[in-house]
Amino acid sequence: MVNLKAKPYNLDEQGIKWVKDTISSMTIEEKIGQLFVNMGSSREEDYLKSVLDNYHIGGVRYNPAMSGEVYDQNKILQENSKIPLLIAANTEGGGNGACLDGTYIASGIKVGAADSKEYAYELGKISAIESAAIGCNWSFAPVVDLMINWRNPITTNRGFSKDAEKTLELSLEFMRGMMENGVAPAAKHFPGDGIDERDQHLSFAPNTLSPTEWDETFGKVYGGLIDAGLPSIMAGHIALPEYVRYFNPNATKKELLMPATLNKYILTDLLRDKMGFNGLVVTDASHMVAMTSAMKRSEMLPTAIAAGSDMFLFFNDPEEDFEWMMDGYRKGIITDERLEEALTRILGTKAALGLHNKPKTEILQPKEEAMAKIGLDSYKEIAKEISDKSITLVKNEENIFPINPEKHKRVLLVNVKGIANGITDLMGGGKKTPIEQIKELLEQEGFEVEIYESAMEKIMKLPKEQILMKLLDVYSQKRPISELTGKYDLIINVANVGANTHQRIEWTMAKGTPDMPFYVHEIPTIFVSVLSPFHLADVPQVQTYINTYDSQDYTLKLLVEKMLGRSEFTGVSPVDAYCGLCDTVF
Repeated sequence: MVNLKAKPYNLDEQGIKWVKDTISSMTIEEKIGQLFVNMGSSREEDYLKSVLDNYHIGGVRYNPAMSGEVYDQNKILQENSKIPLLIAANTEGGGNGACLDGTYIASGIKVGAADSKEYAYELGKISAIESAAIGCNWSFAPVVDLMINWRNPITTNRGFSKDAEKTLELSLEFMRGMMENGVAPAAKHFPGDGIDERDQHLSFAPNTLSPTEWDETFGKVYGGLIDAGLPSIMAGHIALPEYVRYFNPNATKKELLMPATLNKYILTDLLRDKMGFNGLVVTDASHMVAMTSAMKRSEMLPTAIAAGSDMFLFFNDPEEDFEWMMDGYRKGIITDERLEEALTRILGTKAALGLHNKPKTEILQPKEEAMAKIGLDSYKEIAKEISDKSITLVKNEENIFPINPEKHKRVLLVNVKGIANGITDLMGGGKKTPIEQIKELLEQEGFEVEIYESAMEKIMKLPKEQILMKLLDVYSQKRPISELTGKYDLIINVANVGANTHQRIEWTMAKGTPDMPFYVHEIPTIFVSVLSPFHLADVPQVQTYINTYDSQDYTLKLLVEKMLGRSEFTGVSPVDAYCGLCDTVF
């Protein structure tokens, strides 16, 4: 039974009547359609209208575009949908998740490192203002996963902290900032990522905590958000086997390892009944292997709804998926009672956002007014403030700082890389790399700076017939230590290695060359990570280590200012940057 008078809906009699009357007026095809969130493949008006006419969708997410294009798309959608739509964006780090010209504010971990509730609120607020301006009313954020396992490739910098109390404190402020500005947040990824080291996009990644451990960590976060009126939750394709065992000591292996999105024990027995969540549940994207390999897709669609999900994220093939969901209803996998509950929550969320009170032509604000809210300088100033407060000097055993051209005139910059990723390279779009930007900033201060060209890069420029022999003869690449100490006064290693299935540093075949910082006792050495906060696991010998959490232009400028001693390092690591290893501390 869904209580529309209670949080998170808080509907009056008029709103409740709209929900009930709307449901009773719908055909079964329209009811089934409301369960789907479509990922738009085009912004063409004919395409958008055809999706609405054929599949009666309840919600939308869309591909990135400029604010004006997204506004026009969303206006077409709302004006042509029989029932107002939930329009979602991934605004984890700012309005840039809603449109390409929106403002990136900060990742969750940056806000955690700045250790400021105010910045968490501003992140939620600005994300909501910019996304609402272009017609979005739903955010797939905040990320409230806990960064407990440093090897986890999903939570690297998206969550606020490894600590449940800190995560709850900051996510409550993020939620408040969003809801005060007309957007419903969806906390994710229930029952919680950050324990396993695998990626549910590509594999299984269960949360193996005991019920007691879960209650004290992830349960504390979700429980606090639910108490505060959290409108929606995104369920992850994450199994919670020990809680399944708690509800059913005789559970089969399949039941124990079934991801939450398909698991009644987790979504209904735990989230609904034990935790009392009254709001909307949406699945994570339905193309992830942890979901798609759990059962046949024809069974998976209705099972997700039967288990307790209210909305299903993304079609694979719209016609096929719609028919399979219909078939699941016909077979009784989705009961009338369960369908009624899901529809009540979907429409209740829409009514809580006030969508039922607005004419279709007025759901979006006037375009000129909307565009004036995108990319404000005041938003960018907040982003810079967060960078300034968050940059973290994790390890400072040599007291190198401040650096200066008198003492450290000749600087070698070493580009530390991860596994090559063509998509990431393409998305760079010709922008200067972090190491190129740092070079320019240091040269402006009077340093002589060289970017190291690795032995591997040199070898790959050789004629094809010489490459193999050079690769086999890696020891010939070694050079005298005096070449380093005589030529350079300081070496700065810059790692731009982001989240991936394998996010560790990828060392070259080189032996005794500056690619890897073996020389920490020979020459002053600084290691800077501009993405992953966990690289000390691969360079424990480094005595001076900095995390910046991103490589925005202003972040790198602030980094150099701090290395020069013009401002303090004030960031506090919200994760275990030492990775729980004994050798990283020394």
